[in-house]
Amino acid sequence: MPVYTVHAPITGGTDLRATDRFVFVRDGFRLWAAVLGVVWLAWQRLWLATIGWIIVMAAIDVALVNLGVGSAVIFWADFLLALLLGLEAPSLQRWTLSRRNWRQLDIVIADDIEAAERRFFERWSARRGSLGANQSTDRGAPPPTRDKPRPPPLPAGGIIGLFPEPGGPR
Repeated sequence: MPVYTVHAPITGGTDLRATDRFVFVRDGFRLWAAVLGVVWLAWQRLWLATIGWIIVMAAIDVALVNLGVGSAVIFWADFLLALLLGLEAPSLQRWTLSRRNWRQLDIVIADDIEAAERRFFERWSARRGSLGANQSTDRGAPPPTRDKPRPPPLPAGGIIGLFPEPGGPR
């Protein structure tokens, strides 16, 4: 099943008015990014990645031509770089969103984008509903405590492990 990451702008907040700006980024190989690298990057408005991709491809091609390698080697190098772009395209999208002050809200596993949106908003509204129910608590009361298990008492000597007691023989 595909995995989606959900991103929201930090400045817009995560209230109901900002839900139309949430972005779902699907993990996985992007065929169009591999086939049409620069066009796909520009279409997704990944400007720094587009510039970096052009520079990297040009530098590698120029270096391979200057080394005197054959055109078949240059083709395979470009093919492998295109394959790498297809694999790393979702990471470039997430990187661009984080640079634009977006934060990752959740990770959703679903069959398609509609199911991912439905699953995310069900969980998100349930969390927000549970937070809204606790807003009327008395602020003067002590915080709730949990019954945490206490650690076992120290042995009679007070030292745990293989270290000798202070001042004892070695």
